Amino acid sequence: MSLIKSISGIRGTIGGAPGEGLTPIDVVRFTAAFASVIKEQTGKAKIKIVIGRDARISGAMVRDLVVGTLSGMGVDVIDLDLSTTPTVEVAVPAEKADAGIILTASHNPKQWNALKLLNGKGEFISGEEGQRVLELAEKDAFSFAEVDDLGTYTKDDSWLQKHIDAILAMPLVDVEAIRAKNFSVACDCVNSTGGIFVPALLEALGVTQVHKLFCDPTGHFPHNPEPLPEHLTDLAGLIKEKGVDLGIVVDPDVDRLAFVCEDGSMFGEEYTLVAVADYILSQTPGNTVSNMSSTRALRDVTEKHGGTYKASAVGEVNVVAMMKDTNAIIGGEGNGGIIFPELHYGRDALVGIALFLTHLAKKDMSISALRASYPNYAMSKNKIQLEEGMDVDGILSQMATKYASLNPTTIDGVKIDFENEWVHLRKSNTEPIIRIYSEAPTASAADELAQRFMKELMEIAK
Repeated sequence: MSLIKSISGIRGTIGGAPGEGLTPIDVVRFTAAFASVIKEQTGKAKIKIVIGRDARISGAMVRDLVVGTLSGMGVDVIDLDLSTTPTVEVAVPAEKADAGIILTASHNPKQWNALKLLNGKGEFISGEEGQRVLELAEKDAFSFAEVDDLGTYTKDDSWLQKHIDAILAMPLVDVEAIRAKNFSVACDCVNSTGGIFVPALLEALGVTQVHKLFCDPTGHFPHNPEPLPEHLTDLAGLIKEKGVDLGIVVDPDVDRLAFVCEDGSMFGEEYTLVAVADYILSQTPGNTVSNMSSTRALRDVTEKHGGTYKASAVGEVNVVAMMKDTNAIIGGEGNGGIIFPELHYGRDALVGIALFLTHLAKKDMSISALRASYPNYAMSKNKIQLEEGMDVDGILSQMATKYASLNPTTIDGVKIDFENEWVHLRKSNTEPIIRIYSEAPTASAADELAQRFMKELMEIAK
């Protein structure tokens, strides 16, 4: 069993002993601690929190625990029920709520669930706020309300349409251009809430030919839910069988977005942000941000349009902070996460779909031709499972010392830049692993670089 307590939220496998897995006791403890922190910050005795969940099997159970705990803390709850991470992020400020909780373990397999914690802006809480939540939870330093002060509960299923309406109202989303192209689209929504939201969005955008794959929100994921090429063979087969124009893939909570080309080949999740940024920058000059593990192609496209590119530490909260610091008009992460501040500061696959389809329609080319128009880099994404007692920080520190002559970046693990390639080594925030990301002009070169550094890491670990 695993329970990962981090400043960005609480993530764990369902079951087991308290403190070892994500048990009902852990859900109650961290929910109560979070409510206490929000009360401290706002100075209000009565606060309002928006919640929503993906469709994973444990979702209803965790939702009931969260609702009961918040009510017991005297918190008024607005429950979006089956929803998406970006929808909850949009709803929090619109509902004038004090905070939000999203019940999802994102791309993790079905045995996982998590509490993702949002502030009153609908953005992930800061490191300091997250640390305070952990401190209160560790000490059980919270107090429940008396009977006359219990919180209220409201279920609100209107936010699917409200989120779609907000996307359609954006000037850079051209519904008429999309409708005129009469796209045929296949979508794989891994039997989670994307199966509700993605087809509804496509219909609103004027896409009438939609081939649904795994769109029944049962929570029984038919394959590993991370939108990587090795998990998308069924979608690639459907695309070739039906002769559709493109495939759309989202993760269980619909904040990551990937595309598949008309020939069944992968557009590449790293290039989701590149393509959307290319469109945004062609209409509105400005700056971009992605994290250190993302492709150099975004830098190239940004500079082509006269903007400035910056790289942040990995993690949505870090990307958002740098976007605000640099007045970036588009940003995100290379895992298919699009952050478009005009709507909100959060990764949003739904707004990404609308902007991408607008871009593709205006370019008047196939999706494979669009992919070929961008600088071509290949990335290799690998990981090493951590062993009990392993000094990961010490291992990474030794690696930085070994390559000191190349001035490695150490704000988030160790990133080493070579002339035509790079490698980034970091401890995961969400899983007990070390991630090894590398990028080079060819896939073989990226794999070779990754294998070299994996070997060096293991040698140091021994």
